[in-house]
Amino acid sequence: MKLMIFLGIIIGGTIRGWLGAALLDGGNWFGLWSLTLSSAGSIAGVFVGYKAGQYFGF
Repeated sequence: MKLMIFLGIIIGGTIRGWLGAALLDGGNWFGLWSLTLSSAGSIAGVFVGYKAGQYFGF
């Protein structure tokens, strides 16, 4: 289950951070929107990873 949560944090944070940087901050990875969306993606990744760990039994 820890592996699934860790992957959820990494994937969710990276994708949401990239979207924030590309769409809202003009390519700035350390901009407000990029960091905010990356944090939200990581929190969502914890939930998705936890549910995936329960479903797949890791």
